Amino acid sequence: MEKEKKDILLIDCMREIPDPRAPYNQRHKFLDIIIIAVTAVLAGMDTWNEIADWAASKKQWLGTFLELPGGIPSHDTINRVFQMIEPEKFHDAFFRWASAVSGKVKGVVAIDGKTARRSREEAGDIKPIHTVSAWAVESSLVLGQLCVDEKTNEIKTIPELLDILCLEGCIVTIDAMGTQKEIARKIIHKNADYILQVKGNQQTLMDDIREYFEKDVFTEKKDALEKAERYYKDLCKEHGRIEKREYYVENDIEWLRQRHPE
Repeated sequence: MEKEKKDILLIDCMREIPDPRAPYNQRHKFLDIIIIAVTAVLAGMDTWNEIADWAASKKQWLGTFLELPGGIPSHDTINRVFQMIEPEKFHDAFFRWASAVSGKVKGVVAIDGKTARRSREEAGDIKPIHTVSAWAVESSLVLGQLCVDEKTNEIKTIPELLDILCLEGCIVTIDAMGTQKEIARKIIHKNADYILQVKGNQQTLMDDIREYFEKDVFTEKKDALEKAERYYKDLCKEHGRIEKREYYVENDIEWLRQRHPE
């Protein structure tokens, strides 16, 4: 009989982070500050002020599992502590917990790259920070995040992120940058399904897919399909250019009507 997997608690993972503060004049427990900040962010708080205000409103609940000897720390205290801790230690502790939680995550996991705003410094010739994240849509939780090396791109970083995620039973979505054979193989190896976007940057693949739909899926002409509400086309203006988009629908007319009510 297989042993049951023991739940990994957030508070236990955060104990791994060393306290960088001096050993005197410590009004608040280090672990209390870290847990307050993490739970507040998971609840949707974005700023240090919001974190402190949220914690004050949830003081009774937080007191059920935190010591809080000095009450709720101020936003300045929380800010100072997070400026002092080692980012790598925090990342490892949080990722260990997120990885354990991800084993229970179902549904769509969206993998996407983003550039951090105002992270570029022209004076110091520092390029903007670009990261690739895995977002559990239904749980509203970032399962993992890796920085993209300046000398590479997302194509090399996405497989590294997939390697450290538990995706069994999930549907992984990636934009056209991640439509690569190696990435698709890794997702299948993780016992997950995928939805990969195809654009004009892979014209041969795009033509093959179009031919498959036209010859194997929809054998009728587009005019007949359009009358049956199984084919729709429109013009989309993006990035200063006009792009024709086509939609094929099989046994899902209601979806088309909701997407294009006109």
